[in-house]
Amino acid sequence: MFRLLLVVFSLGLLEPALAQVPDSLRISSPNGLLTWFISVRDEPAASQALFYEITYRNRPLIQPSRLGLAGNPASTTHFSWDQNLRIVSARRSTHATQWKPVWGERSDIPDRYNELVVTLRNGPGAGGTMQLIARAYDEGVAFRYVFPEDLRMQIIEIGQETTHFNLPANTKAYYTTHAQGKYEERTLEGWNKAAQMPLTLKLDNGHWACITQAEQTSYPLVRLKLAGTNQLVSELFSPVTETSPYRTSWRVVMASDTPGELLEKNYLIQNLNPPNQIPDVSWIKPGKVMREVTLSTTGAKGLVDFAVEQNIDYIHFDAGWYGHEHEVASDATTVTVDPRRNPKGDLDLPEAIRYATSKGKKVILYVNHRALERQLDTLLPLYQSWGVAGIKFGFVHTGSQYWTVWLHDAIRKAAKHHLVLDIHDEYSPTGFSRTYPNLLTQEGVRGNEEWPDASHNTILPFTRFIAGAADYTFCFNQARLKNTKAHQLALPVIYFSPLQYLYWYGKPVDFPDRQEIEFWKDLPTVWDETKVLDGTPGQCVSVARRKGNDWYIGTITNTEARTVSLPLTFLEKGKRYALTVYGDDGTGKVHKQTRTVTAKDALPAQLLPSGGQASYLKKMD
Repeated sequence: MFRLLLVVFSLGLLEPALAQVPDSLRISSPNGLLTWFISVRDEPAASQALFYEITYRNRPLIQPSRLGLAGNPASTTHFSWDQNLRIVSARRSTHATQWKPVWGERSDIPDRYNELVVTLRNGPGAGGTMQLIARAYDEGVAFRYVFPEDLRMQIIEIGQETTHFNLPANTKAYYTTHAQGKYEERTLEGWNKAAQMPLTLKLDNGHWACITQAEQTSYPLVRLKLAGTNQLVSELFSPVTETSPYRTSWRVVMASDTPGELLEKNYLIQNLNPPNQIPDVSWIKPGKVMREVTLSTTGAKGLVDFAVEQNIDYIHFDAGWYGHEHEVASDATTVTVDPRRNPKGDLDLPEAIRYATSKGKKVILYVNHRALERQLDTLLPLYQSWGVAGIKFGFVHTGSQYWTVWLHDAIRKAAKHHLVLDIHDEYSPTGFSRTYPNLLTQEGVRGNEEWPDASHNTILPFTRFIAGAADYTFCFNQARLKNTKAHQLALPVIYFSPLQYLYWYGKPVDFPDRQEIEFWKDLPTVWDETKVLDGTPGQCVSVARRKGNDWYIGTITNTEARTVSLPLTFLEKGKRYALTVYGDDGTGKVHKQTRTVTAKDALPAQLLPSGGQASYLKKMD
């Protein structure tokens, strides 16, 4: 049960000073640490404009900032939602529940917030109606624009946003321009391009914040560009034309005392999405995946045998199995191997699927966006009839409202045919996997295909992974890697993805020393509990995750050597755990150590430059 408080009232123009905002136009998080204010005020550039403010621990987080949506200059209507506004009513409510995800980084997710719904009218006379919905959670504040059904204003046309984020002086950002980009720590000045979200911020007062979005399923991609000193503004990828009722994606501002708390609390993004819409989820199976790189029947069967030995759940046939992925003539309903990938063309895909199934393994097929756009409604039932378990979408369009709607409709359609999905390239999640958990993962990350260095890897948990799962495509025993083997072993613990692609460029023959990859053999891909034990973007990170009674810990450093000591106080008190540690031996190989520990002990890690340590704690009692 949850308590519901409802207040409805009519208001005229509010006083300009936010300190005078009545309590009826502010909400605080359940723990009282975050507060969100709203008011209407005049400024030289706009009359009766909407402003908001956020405080964290009674200190400014977002200073007074403009809200609103600008109309499309090419529009046939004259509605604009960034000035000439008046508040006509407001209502408040309280929500407190908990839910269990189909899979995730934790088995129970709290969903507690205080909500304020403000109804506004635009312009003189009848005008149009817009609502601003704001929610204050312990984890952060979220708000969105909503257009209820209105017979006088059915067409919604948005040309650009005027949603601002006025940040305290000396704030620094972990900046990148696209989902698969490199990150830089930068001041809020001199940006040539808008920043990709999530945008993690280091405040001068020692607090941390992150600006991101949720439920971006029918709204264009939003980036953040500079709008003045220490000020950002939302930038839409493309205009919007819709019919009421319509709602934008959520703007989310998270706040914490440490950067690790941002990752621990990233379930907020899922809370802002609708609950699961798939009645029977028994067919949705997370697991580990390995790519079949020979595109041959012999190679496929050899990989299945390796998968049986190494507890790998899926084998994946990548680009080339139905022809060159970029050619329009390539037909994804046929097995026509690209001769550039396998000149012999000797892939008997039905036999490979049969053999995998007989060994308890599943098959995922890669399909490029060209074929998906032309053949989606044919491919989904066809692949289901073949016994295929999932599809990896390649090079899908992202950004515009049209392609955003298309992609999320494709996810819904795939669920009807019991197909799990991995969406690659620039797509970044905003929580839709809560609603359709057949979307197991997506790329939208600079992973091992780009051979990033260790410093980049220490930034990702505090930036991209706040948005949700990412397919990093881990490598091992590859000369091009810039990081140690133990660093690579630790990454699948630190980087969450229900589908973990391992050994991305490898073949079974490339791993003669099975002890070196022993840690990955029994590694889960979904978890019951997650804790960030230590870490700072660009320096180091240590993440502990629990599955059942057992814990796994991944620790990595940047390009500098580092010694850390991790208290094991999160272990169950009074119980013993068998600890197995995989680290770098200094000669390029992995060394293994074992001992017994309790919650009173600490786990030391002496990390080489670009090194790491992977640990497994099995409950003994």
